[in-house]
Amino acid sequence: MVAAQTQKPGREKEQERRVRRRRGLGFGKGAAAMAWVPRAHLAGALWVLWTWAALSVAGRKLWDVPTAPQAPRNTTTTKLLWEPQCLSQLRHLQDGARITALIPPRLEGNWVSTRCEVRPGPEFLTRFYTFYPSRLFKALQFYYEDAGCRTPAYSLVIRGRLRLRQASWITRGATEAEHHLLKVGIVLHSARARRQLAGRLGSSCPGMLPPAGGRPWAPGRVLELRSARAGRDCLEALGFSMLELGLLRVETRHHAHGRLVQELFLGDIHTEWAQRTHHRPTGYQQPLQNAMHHVHPCPVCGAVYRSSEHRPPVLPPRPPPPLALGGQWVSRECEVRPAVLFLTRFFTFHEDRRAWEGSYQHYSDPACRQPTFTVRAAGHYARGAPSGLVQGATEFVFKVTRASVTALDPAMARALSSSPEGACGRAGGWGVGVEQDVTHTGGCALLGIRLPHKEYELFKTELDHRQRPLLFIGERPTDGSSPDRPSKRPTSYQAPLIQCAGPQAAPPPRHSPHRAPPPPPVPASGAAGLRRPPALACSAVLVLASWCVQTR
Repeated sequence: MVAAQTQKPGREKEQERRVRRRRGLGFGKGAAAMAWVPRAHLAGALWVLWTWAALSVAGRKLWDVPTAPQAPRNTTTTKLLWEPQCLSQLRHLQDGARITALIPPRLEGNWVSTRCEVRPGPEFLTRFYTFYPSRLFKALQFYYEDAGCRTPAYSLVIRGRLRLRQASWITRGATEAEHHLLKVGIVLHSARARRQLAGRLGSSCPGMLPPAGGRPWAPGRVLELRSARAGRDCLEALGFSMLELGLLRVETRHHAHGRLVQELFLGDIHTEWAQRTHHRPTGYQQPLQNAMHHVHPCPVCGAVYRSSEHRPPVLPPRPPPPLALGGQWVSRECEVRPAVLFLTRFFTFHEDRRAWEGSYQHYSDPACRQPTFTVRAAGHYARGAPSGLVQGATEFVFKVTRASVTALDPAMARALSSSPEGACGRAGGWGVGVEQDVTHTGGCALLGIRLPHKEYELFKTELDHRQRPLLFIGERPTDGSSPDRPSKRPTSYQAPLIQCAGPQAAPPPRHSPHRAPPPPPVPASGAAGLRRPPALACSAVLVLASWCVQTR
């Protein structure tokens, strides 16, 4: 009897445990819902704390720059089926949700070239930069004798220290940095490179290289061009500097299926050789890509990543496609020019008539989301002979005969309206979104547009990693002048354009196909909204690049 009484409470406890188990599995909805209440409150509290911490960190003065309010973003990626390919490409550039950039940037890792790069001179090279968490860096620059980067001439190995300073107040979206070189060495890979190096060093670094009739030259030996310990510095004689590290920007492009592509933009190289060692960059050169997050396929990336100063990469042969300009070409990215210019370009070439039309839309921000003004131009061109200086390039002569300007920012509209009669369209007739023809006034003095105008250009074509045609056009002079005579013809290239329509495509619309609606008024503290009309000074109409240089 006693045993029966002791077992009954045990059975009741077992039944209670079964009821609780059923409720936990969803049979007791009220109890299960109440069980999540404390967790929801905890998540909310953590979110508030995280937001407060993020705002506190973002408020550091070194990394704060004045920004103008942006127009509402359309983050949807849906594309209408009938949308033209060129318009789709330009909308892709303005999809800010797919490109992110941190200030200050995260540099740690390996960064490599994606193609054979061309610097003014010309110089053909590939680069392999490594940044360490300790702020040290190692940079490998491989120079070649040919435009395909298949015949190595010499390699530079640069070691130093880098310190990020602050967000740039000159180039929006960039970070300023300062560097200190610890050691720079050179490795020669050919006898021709040795002769050229000996001629450039001259008497500035005696004993650097053995005389031609002296002891035999040993290829692969590292020769020190600069050493703080030895007190030697031969960099000035070579026109070498690492001032490109003075301006940095890292962009992360978010592609489908979670794939990332990270690009490192470093400061531009001055187009004049004598200015290289003193130039403070305000634009960018061809970006490097992260060795772990790059475009696919990229055989050049792998070849550069596996290289060293003793084993320079030899790029695979890539026969260039025939140079056929016919069709429409558009920017692949928001482009940056020296003197704080952000723009996109759109061109149509008619090979049968040797005619061209171009649209250059300028912006005040590095994401090309805040338009300021658009220039449309048209004219004719003449194709010349293959370049005798830059391998694989063709010489052209372009003439501008017509141009029109559209102000897309209130400050720009006021500045144009203040132009004297006959200097830039109809005086006082400028407004936001209103296009004016400036042909009858011989251009626009405020923007430096002069009509008619002639420029001596350089063109070449390549195929990208997806076998799409790319068009490279000559780089603009860093000082803002115009290549208006043969001696000023470029020896390097701007960012490439991608072909978005073939020769049979319909002509572009009257207005720029990628013109955004007029932005809201910008306060005077913003980068685009100036308290007074911007001081714009352009040396001449720039046919195939940015039209104006903003003086500071």
